[in-house]
Amino acid sequence: MKQVFITRALPEPGIRMLKEKYEVEVNPHDRVLTKEEIASGVKDVDALVCLLTDTIDKDIIEAGSNLKIISNYAVGYNNIDVDYATSKGIIVTNTPGVLSETTADLAFALLIATARRIPEGDKFMREGKFRGWAPELMLGTDVYGKTLGVIGLGRIGILVAKRALGFDMQVLYHSANRKPNVEQELGVKYAELDELLNKSDFVSLHVPLTSATKGLIGKREFELMKPSAILINTSRGEVVDEPALLEVLKDKKIRGAGLDVFWGEPTNVNPKLYELDNVVLAPHMGSASLETRSKMAEMAASAVIDVLEGRKPTHIVNPEVLGA
Repeated sequence: MKQVFITRALPEPGIRMLKEKYEVEVNPHDRVLTKEEIASGVKDVDALVCLLTDTIDKDIIEAGSNLKIISNYAVGYNNIDVDYATSKGIIVTNTPGVLSETTADLAFALLIATARRIPEGDKFMREGKFRGWAPELMLGTDVYGKTLGVIGLGRIGILVAKRALGFDMQVLYHSANRKPNVEQELGVKYAELDELLNKSDFVSLHVPLTSATKGLIGKREFELMKPSAILINTSRGEVVDEPALLEVLKDKKIRGAGLDVFWGEPTNVNPKLYELDNVVLAPHMGSASLETRSKMAEMAASAVIDVLEGRKPTHIVNPEVLGA
C-alpha cells in the first residue's frame, strides 16, 4: 500500500480521503516538526503533505527517496525548494483560490479593528477601566470615505478592493501589471507605488514573497505615508522591513498597523510588537475559517490522490516536471 506522511493534523475531511486509499502517518504532536523528524517521516513514503511552516529543503527531499509529490497545504510555497524537487522528478502542488475570500475578510477585519481600536477597547473593558461614555474615549479613525491603497491586485487584493467599495472608499492600487478590466469593473485607479503611499489612508499588502518584494515597505516608504495612515499586512512578514515598522509605530509616524504575518514566525516574533498599543496582531489566521481550512485539506488530499493514481493534479507549481 502506498504511504503518505502529513506534517501536522489537518481538518478531518482531507485526512479521511487519504486514509480511504493509503497508509497515512500524521504528526501526533501539536507543534511544528523538527527537520530531523520530517526527514524521518518522509523516508520511504510516496507523498508528503506539508505546511508553510515546514522547510522542505534539499536534505528533506533527499531523505524522501520515494517521494512522488509534495502537497503544500498553503497558497505560498516559498518553504519548498521547488527547483530541487523538480530536478528529482517530484511534483509540487499548492492550494490556491480557496482561501482568497476568507483572507480578504481577515484583511478588512484588521483594517477596521486597527482604525477603531477594537482590541484596545476589549482590553480596556476586561481590565475594568470603563467608567462610562466620554467625548474622547478610545477615539479611532473613520474607515468610510477614506482612500485604500492595495499593493498587489491579485485574487485577494481584488476582493479587498470590493469590500472597500462597500465603505465608499476610493481605491488606488499598485501591481506588477495593470488590470484595466478590474479598473473598469470596480472603478479602482492605478498609481505608482510612491503616489499610492502618499495618498492612502490605509495601505494593504497582497503580494507574494519574492526577491523583488522582500523589504518592499521600508524606511523610505514609511516616510512617504501619511502620519495618519494604517498599514495592513496579510501577505508575508518579510515584505515589510520590520525594524523600520517598529520604529515608525513607536514614534507614531504612522497611526498603526494590523498584522497577520511576521518576521521569524511562529517562534521568534519580535516581542517589541507586543508592547505597542497601535498595532493589532493576529496569529497568521488569514485562512482560519472552518469552511476554508477544510476545503484546503480536501485540495491537498486530492492532489496526492491524483498523482498517486497517475493523473495530473489541478494545482501544480512545477508543471515542467511533467514535461509541460
